[in-house]
Amino acid sequence: MIDAHIHLEQYAEAELKKMLPGLPGQDIKSLVAVSMNLDSCIRTLAIAAQYPGQVKPAFGFHPEQALPPESALEALLDWISRHAEAMVAVGEIGLPYYSRAEALARGQAFEMEPYIRVLDAQLALAARLDKPVVLHAVHEDALAACDLLEKHGITRAHFHWFKGPEEAVVRMIERGYHISFTPDIVYEPEIQELARRYPPGLVMAETDGPWPFEGPFAGRPTHPAMIHDVAAAWGALQGYSAAQAEAMLTANTARFYQLQTGGAIG
Repeated sequence: MIDAHIHLEQYAEAELKKMLPGLPGQDIKSLVAVSMNLDSCIRTLAIAAQYPGQVKPAFGFHPEQALPPESALEALLDWISRHAEAMVAVGEIGLPYYSRAEALARGQAFEMEPYIRVLDAQLALAARLDKPVVLHAVHEDALAACDLLEKHGITRAHFHWFKGPEEAVVRMIERGYHISFTPDIVYEPEIQELARRYPPGLVMAETDGPWPFEGPFAGRPTHPAMIHDVAAAWGALQGYSAAQAEAMLTANTARFYQLQTGGAIG
């Protein structure tokens, strides 16, 4: 299988050295490793160089952090352009739903327009480079993200760990945008309901590691092999065997990110 979304650069070096060499034996062929900012992009690229063919890097600025100065954003966009051949997507990019919700809960104002400009600039770059995008855009932010995707003519969009209103779900399905499920599909009824209705051909499996999970995963470090649990849970909801579900999710991910599935993923 392929873990469609993981933050490898947030794992300690010792953890990576223990985890990554053992993945083939756990039937994990590769991982799409997303980035947070320029420093994160540089480390992600270095990890990919250490594990060629196994780690597929994506580069971008994650929205749930302080905005970069204009010069830093320009430096990031320039760096991504110069390393475009090494990446499978622009990501993780999006809009700061959780930061905004926390600020508003504290009674603080939160200005969205600067974040929209940062996302717009990264989508423009993805369109120019003809790369898919990995999006952090949940709840009502998904609608704003859809507007920007349409503005730039981007059709290959992956909304990772998606949750959102009916209007967004319908629109995303109509546009053929992909979503991915994390291990919380095992125990979250809201996520299970979304999994029942989203078209099987537009679904992938991810861990978002090292983010921790609850339910049967409580207290366990998040590991790429958990996507087997994701596949089994998704398959049960759709009426597929675990093996069928794994094959379908892997094919979807390989097709979306233009990865090979025969033998080692190239």
